[in-house]
Amino acid sequence: MTIVTHFLATTLGVQALGLEGRDKVLAYAFGMGVDIDHAVKAPYYLRAVGLRDRRGYYWRSSLQEPVALLWIVPLSLLLGTIVPILFFAIHVAMDYSVRFEKMPFYPYSAYVTRGWLAGVPDKIKEGILFTVLLVLNVALYGGWLHV
Repeated sequence: MTIVTHFLATTLGVQALGLEGRDKVLAYAFGMGVDIDHAVKAPYYLRAVGLRDRRGYYWRSSLQEPVALLWIVPLSLLLGTIVPILFFAIHVAMDYSVRFEKMPFYPYSAYVTRGWLAGVPDKIKEGILFTVLLVLNVALYGGWLHV
């Protein structure tokens, strides 16, 4: 999924749960911030492919895989909040709906999956999710939807 859909999903969760302060920061850090590894991997992409758009290039690191729960769960327990686990799980669920390769147990296993809904084109999934999240965000922010 794109940063836009991750932003919309995180914003919706923050609004729906009424998060403030530290929990709001944690929500955005684990709902969107885990994509920071793309910035780290950008030089490798440019070196390997150049400026071309190469779909399927492996942008991910263990920071965006379910294996990251091995450090996110203890962190959440230490902080006394479930927010990092919840927003990371939403992020991963969205990422696993697109067809690009994922390695859920990397670096401990080389197992590769394409996630779920692999038969549905990614642009369709992205478009539907974007529309639903946008409508829900507007409805919640505008006061037409109460949680």
